[in-house]
Amino acid sequence: MIRSELDAAGIEDPRLREGYRRCRELNAAHGRTFFLATRLLAPDQRPAVHALYGFARYADDILDDLDPHLRTDIRAQRLQELADRFFSAGDHLDDPVLAAVTDTARRYRIGSDLFDDFLTSMRMDLTVTDYPDRAALNLYMRGSAEAIGLQVLPVLGTVVPVEEAAPYAAALGRAFQLTNFLRDIDEDLLRHRVYLPADELAAHGVDRELLTWCHQHRRTDPRVRKALAAQHQITRETYRFADAGIAMLSPRSQPCVAAASTLYSEILDRIEESGFAVFNHRATVGKARRLQVAGIGLLRSWRARNSSPGVSDRPGAA
Repeated sequence: MIRSELDAAGIEDPRLREGYRRCRELNAAHGRTFFLATRLLAPDQRPAVHALYGFARYADDILDDLDPHLRTDIRAQRLQELADRFFSAGDHLDDPVLAAVTDTARRYRIGSDLFDDFLTSMRMDLTVTDYPDRAALNLYMRGSAEAIGLQVLPVLGTVVPVEEAAPYAAALGRAFQLTNFLRDIDEDLLRHRVYLPADELAAHGVDRELLTWCHQHRRTDPRVRKALAAQHQITRETYRFADAGIAMLSPRSQPCVAAASTLYSEILDRIEESGFAVFNHRATVGKARRLQVAGIGLLRSWRARNSSPGVSDRPGAA
């Protein structure tokens, strides 16, 4: 399967092909829902999306290396080395993941500023553990979530000017990450991080101490439940805005993005149905439901790819 995808994308260099294979493996191993959605893309689009995911995972693994003896300054040094290698001239064929992502950036003319924004947010994770308000959290998400959506946009293609679709692509990236923040609050506490605005939590009488109590006792305090319900509503509104932009994408890309949005937003359903029991239960969408959504998306994707191709089917077209 991967061979046919690389052939469809016109990737012929054996060393580059190895890099794209490695990125696909990272996506399959760590991005279950995301990987399933990429199966709905046309074969020639998939390697680029895998490469972008692989680079993000590369940086994330530096930050979240579980070695307790790995000092912050060492993590910062490794992250800086990654940035220096990425932004340096050359094809990076000595590093499979960097080779694939730099090739993707060149093919789709993805601006280096988006990668710089991403790495800036990754640096924030080295020292920032709390966010005082929504503005501070949004600043973090500009690089950690919105930049990802904007990186992927040229690969997906659009039927409107790219700048018109960009706010919706950025919002969908933000919606996905807000979902993760709610689902993974217990796991993030283990890393001493809280990705929820402190002032909005405080409005419900919630602070880090109370969240830690919930983590230790594996239960959700009523005040925390109300605070999480408010965050849940904000995330829902973000999905509603982002979903309005799906029709702006190339028809062959719409089934993939619609399926990803559906599956991620249904994680919110599971969180709500559990009564926000995020401290003793990790919300997931069942395999049967994932396959159902994927099956519907696959049929729509097949129909779109077999209709008359338009301008939007070309890489980076608008």
